[in-house]
Amino acid sequence: MGILLTTILSFPLFFLFSVLAMIRKKKSIGMIRNWIIIFIAGFILCGLFNYLALPAMTLPNLLVENFIVCLVLVPLLYYKTGIPFSYKKPHRSASGILIILLIVALPVSLFIGLAALDNAYQSIAKQETGEAEPFNEDDTPITVSPEFARNKVQKAMSVVPNTQFYDLGKLQVQKVDNEIMYVAPVEFTGIWKYLRGKETEGFFTIPAADVNAQPEFVQRKMLFTNSSYFNHNVQRTIYNEYPHYVQSGEAQIEVDDDGKPWYIQTLYKPIKLTNKPNMDQLKVAVVDPVTGDLQLYDPSKAPSFIDSPVSSEMAGKQNNYFGKYVHGWLNALFGKKDVKIPNESGTENTVTPIFDSNGEMYYFTDMASPKENIDSALGYTLINAKTAELTYYSGKNNNGIMDSKGAKQIVNKEFPEKNWEGSMPILYNIDGNPTWVVNVLDPNGLFKQYAYIKANDSDFVVFGETAEETLAAYRLQLAQEPGNPEASEDVELETISGEVNRSLVTSTSSGQSVQFILNGDTTIYTVNASKAPLAIFLQQGDRVEMEVKIRDNGVGTVEQISIASLEAN
Repeated sequence: MGILLTTILSFPLFFLFSVLAMIRKKKSIGMIRNWIIIFIAGFILCGLFNYLALPAMTLPNLLVENFIVCLVLVPLLYYKTGIPFSYKKPHRSASGILIILLIVALPVSLFIGLAALDNAYQSIAKQETGEAEPFNEDDTPITVSPEFARNKVQKAMSVVPNTQFYDLGKLQVQKVDNEIMYVAPVEFTGIWKYLRGKETEGFFTIPAADVNAQPEFVQRKMLFTNSSYFNHNVQRTIYNEYPHYVQSGEAQIEVDDDGKPWYIQTLYKPIKLTNKPNMDQLKVAVVDPVTGDLQLYDPSKAPSFIDSPVSSEMAGKQNNYFGKYVHGWLNALFGKKDVKIPNESGTENTVTPIFDSNGEMYYFTDMASPKENIDSALGYTLINAKTAELTYYSGKNNNGIMDSKGAKQIVNKEFPEKNWEGSMPILYNIDGNPTWVVNVLDPNGLFKQYAYIKANDSDFVVFGETAEETLAAYRLQLAQEPGNPEASEDVELETISGEVNRSLVTSTSSGQSVQFILNGDTTIYTVNASKAPLAIFLQQGDRVEMEVKIRDNGVGTVEQISIASLEAN
């Protein structure tokens, strides 16, 4: 019905020109027969175009289709009926005036679309905070980049029955049985495979927090998919019911608590007279891939198993509108006051999906200046994948830090001979230090290392094989850095005393540091030798009294220390 209605609405101007033609020339059976032939042929061609292209039933789209229909069919109608048309003096005929008005309507529609950019910005549910609050290492357990996950799944495609029919579909991160996983359907490789197979075989899952995990294939027959043709295509199924909504990106699958997959598609109603998205009018369509049953929800009221009713494509649009049109579209073109440009380092349509400590999914993007050759971040956004609410974080913690593009370039320059590259940079808060955590991949997309990069010091980089190992090494180097008082600035000083159980002196390019533990205390204390030179002589049994900042991770940074045995000497 959606395709039929859109096609009918593409012909009003043609009907109007047809009436004018019949008024100008006396009606005859031959004229009516020609009109019927032209109309039927045009209607079939236009319907076929709509069936294949699925244009949303919006005013700009209908205006363009009416223009094309008139451009093709009206001259043919006038020719067949013998009605002359003066190209030199079109303003002297009703049909000529209509054509002029139609041509003028196109740039007017374009201008209205530009003006609606301001309304699109205003429709975003947004807030700004003056202080940045980067994630800590427990907030976002996605440590496997999608390139690496896709590479692993591709190698496992041989387990799929009739594997020659299929290729891997869109990779989507989500929670399945309270574990964060990548999920990807198998999709038909073409129409002939679809005609042979009819149904796809199922989907793959692979944990998003374990680089050593292997993909698992789940066999679930699906008739309605992204790669199916005719009325079994998911986009067409949605379009037939809701042609007045615009579909944002490609439908993705999400798995419910019973292991059943569903196709999820974000929709939006455009702002009146335009195709620009109204962020306050988002919907999510949920399609049963077996029966084709379709339900429409507000994103915040979607079934609980759906982690991202707001697609990454929609999140990317929101970032773009939020950053560019803060003071209107004219400012975005000329003055560019307060304009912020989203970096394109994200794993999905310029954004990176993450989960917070409460299990809520967000899209992360750092924002940069529109000025060229500046690689410092202005802040970053988090977009709630269920509500589409955007929060922009800025403030002193982010002043002067590099952006995600700069973090990736540091990794890329580290291994030029191996062609290893950085992927999926995410900004963390490691003991008070904004830190870029980056996956290091080889040219085949295989994981090699983690890189922890201090965001305000491009020379402060630690590489490691595992997240835990790299984090521990990074913390140790932070503690050894003489000019790093901010590492514990948000933690109060405590007075601690006790007897040394074990001690260890380590040396780096920045100097020496001492790590030790006390009897009956599991906290690992670190003191920089530049603060307390005598600390390098610490040994088992020494009695110490010290001022310490202790963090929740069981690490203490020593600000002042008194060693009884050494001071007595």
